[in-house]
Amino acid sequence: MTMPVFSAYDGTELACRELGEGPPLVCLPGGPMQDSIYLGDLGGLSAHRRLIMLDLRGTGRSAVPENPASYRCDRLVDDVEALREHLGLDRLDLLGHSAGTNLAVLYAARHPKRVGRLALITPSVGALGITVTGEMRIRTARSRRDEPWFPEAFAALEELVAGRAGADTFQAIAPFWHGRWDEAARAHRAAEDGQRNAEAAAVFAAEGAFDPVGTREAIARLASPVLVLAGEVDLNSPPPAMAELSALFPHAQLVVQPGAGHFPWLDDAKQFAATTEAFLSQGTTSTTPIPKGRPS
Repeated sequence: MTMPVFSAYDGTELACRELGEGPPLVCLPGGPMQDSIYLGDLGGLSAHRRLIMLDLRGTGRSAVPENPASYRCDRLVDDVEALREHLGLDRLDLLGHSAGTNLAVLYAARHPKRVGRLALITPSVGALGITVTGEMRIRTARSRRDEPWFPEAFAALEELVAGRAGADTFQAIAPFWHGRWDEAARAHRAAEDGQRNAEAAAVFAAEGAFDPVGTREAIARLASPVLVLAGEVDLNSPPPAMAELSALFPHAQLVVQPGAGHFPWLDDAKQFAATTEAFLSQGTTSTTPIPKGRPS
């Protein structure tokens, strides 16, 4: 694994993790503003792709900028463009996860001719103005009623949806983020807090970051193929909302990974890597169809 460094438009030094071999795939982490280390090797996708995982400014090994306002999502688009120029690529294959999909979508809207294929993994919906209702989250959560941890976690979720979240609420609902609440999932959750820049996260979606109407108009003209990969039991990005998001792109396909939560490469690495690689390879040297998963 290498850690190349390059300069952003304002001189801030940004770092990437690079691992694997094959055609390059630029990966944008979520959080928001979380160290890209949590992405791991994306379930073994590095066996097929050269993963270029950007540490957004102020996270991981990237430098803290002089101007904290530059953490705003729309302003981070320039950092992705600086990375493209640094790599010497005419077009990027781009993967975003969770909050990082907002950045990927804004990049595609502003630089449509610079995007090859766009993979949106359990997307956030802020940039496109889609509403995920509390009832949608509750309905998705009820599918886990047979899990031993369900009663406590569901009670906390009901408090959250009702606007009565306490200090321990988010920890209590943590099992819902994963398709399996096992030792690996617990370790992944425990590491998250230390990987996130809270100051940057507070600015990421600040006023002016998103223009859903303008972004929808721009992506309605996007020629790039788009994969929207949803987790069947993901509360953050429930399949019905992902179907709505997918329909905004003229060349998008929605795949719902069975049994997966918000981190589908942890829940079924083989399925996740096969689905994502099949999408990325379409139109190149591979004719492998995308695994269908369960219909939404």
